[in-house]
Amino acid sequence: MLAAAVAPGIALLAYFYLSDRYDAEPLPMVAKMFLIGGLLVIPVMIVQRAVTLWLGDSDLVFSFGTSAGVEEFFKWFVLYHIIFLHTHFDEPYDGIVYATAVSLGFATVENLLYALLVQPAGIGVLLWRALLPVSGHALFGVFMGFFLGKAKFAKGRAVRLHVALAFLVPLLAHGIYDYLTLAVFSASMVWLVVPFMFLLWVGGIRFVHRAHAVSPFRLLKREEEVNS
Repeated sequence: MLAAAVAPGIALLAYFYLSDRYDAEPLPMVAKMFLIGGLLVIPVMIVQRAVTLWLGDSDLVFSFGTSAGVEEFFKWFVLYHIIFLHTHFDEPYDGIVYATAVSLGFATVENLLYALLVQPAGIGVLLWRALLPVSGHALFGVFMGFFLGKAKFAKGRAVRLHVALAFLVPLLAHGIYDYLTLAVFSASMVWLVVPFMFLLWVGGIRFVHRAHAVSPFRLLKREEEVNS
């Protein structure tokens, strides 16, 4: 059960980490951000409880406020204040690596709590969570990291714009996903979520390629290949 809860997050993080074509990030730093993401679960749960008491628990409020709003804000806040100005953040794709590390750390601990406290015998439920919520968190991290990467190397007002988009785009994607998930549970229409997840993956992979395409290290690698 523990392996089933932890494995999806580790596997997805390994995928995005190993997808770094030009200048891999220090593994201890990536692991640190993964752990920080896991620790965010506690303050997020506290704030979510307060938001529920304040605004209620309607589907719309839960999807875009209590769930997506609180979770994506904490991830964005941590990334902006710890990673954005860090010396290791030296190419656009680094934003994706660190953002997916935080997101998947959060998703992994959330998955563990779900396995231990909510569904202690639900292997099928954990498989569903691996395919949808955990991969969803990874893709929300890709979107956040992509725009942080653009902000890192932008100038003037574009910096603030992309920093804001780093929060707003994953918030919107996460909110829509949660709202569709609630519709699935109420109407048993799984086809609502599956195509949306497909679109998230298509968008996430495109962002990965776009981040690589503007890496300042791509020309250095080409020169090394030519010289060798």
